[in-house]
Amino acid sequence: MSASQNALRQTGSEPAAAHEPPSRYDYIRDGGAIYARSFAMIRAEADLARWSGAAERVVVRMIHACGMTDLPADVEMSPDFAEAGVAALQGGAPILCDVRMVADGVTRARLPAANPVICTLGDPRVPDLAKQLDTTRSAAALELWREHLPGSVVAVGNAPTALFRLLELLDAGVKPPAAVIGIPVGFVGAAESKDALARDGRVPFVVVHGRRGGSAMTAAAVNALASEVE
Repeated sequence: MSASQNALRQTGSEPAAAHEPPSRYDYIRDGGAIYARSFAMIRAEADLARWSGAAERVVVRMIHACGMTDLPADVEMSPDFAEAGVAALQGGAPILCDVRMVADGVTRARLPAANPVICTLGDPRVPDLAKQLDTTRSAAALELWREHLPGSVVAVGNAPTALFRLLELLDAGVKPPAAVIGIPVGFVGAAESKDALARDGRVPFVVVHGRRGGSAMTAAAVNALASEVE
């Protein structure tokens, strides 16, 4: 008998759940059933006609992350984005994230090649870089991406300045990533940075035009590229 079981016997106590009254709430308790029903509802309610295969999977997972079935109206995806992103991840490409929330949202078990997930925002060199470049820490952190950037999958979900800085690095001659998930959320610069990426044309991309976006949607897009398993 374990120490905890012995303590329960000595005190005469039992787990609290044994004495709980029946729940007055009727809700689904099976995690797998919740998951399956959620994706079925998304496909029933959202207009996904523009996409198929991996591209559709990306949009579906982004909707799942935000709960907004009207999201497809604001999604723009280059025709080569999904194929390029899937191939890059299968080839072992690193995933470069603007913030820890994106990096932490990437499901490591889904990654096809134990891909490195890199976020440099917390690097101790970043504050000084931000002062030198007269920019935000999120943008300055991309200076530490230079060696990783060629052929990578970039995931920007929080900072418009990071997305603008990415385009500046390409202007400076840094070799481009394989694909960019550019979905920063916000009121200042978010819509403009996504428009700039979509107009740029140098890299395969997905954006959500306007103010909507965020780390959860961005990580969801990475997870959709990483595995066919829903």
